[in-house]
Amino acid sequence: MMDLLSRFIAAITELHPMHSMVVHFPIALTGVALFFLVLALWRRNEGLERAAFYNITLSAVATVVAGVTGYRDSIVRFEGDAPLVGVKIFLAITLLILTVAIAISRWRSSEIAWKPSTMVIYLASFAAGFALALTLGFLGGVILYGF
Repeated sequence: MMDLLSRFIAAITELHPMHSMVVHFPIALTGVALFFLVLALWRRNEGLERAAFYNITLSAVATVVAGVTGYRDSIVRFEGDAPLVGVKIFLAITLLILTVAIAISRWRSSEIAWKPSTMVIYLASFAAGFALALTLGFLGGVILYGF
């Protein structure tokens, strides 16, 4: 049993890239957040809007984890010479700033999605977060598989 556990830990920390295991969370969470927000606005449903807020908040946390593991894998797997790493770091920091700003704005004003003066920018920021996450995922695929 201990041998199996040791092999499992070695596979996670040494054999398999950790970034590959966590990178899908920011993509999924930003996409689900946008989906819930669109549904919330369409149906005027506060519960769905709250779910969008929770998902965008979790995506900020997941972005940090994906960024740290991506940087680690870049150093370990590519000896610090991964292609497009500068662009990915810039976009990841942008995604982190955006998702944190969305979460803080919503936390400070639970009516942000319902006010006509802020509704469009709030929705656009969710869409921008999802677009950034998708772009980061695409660039990760370019690193692994080429153009």
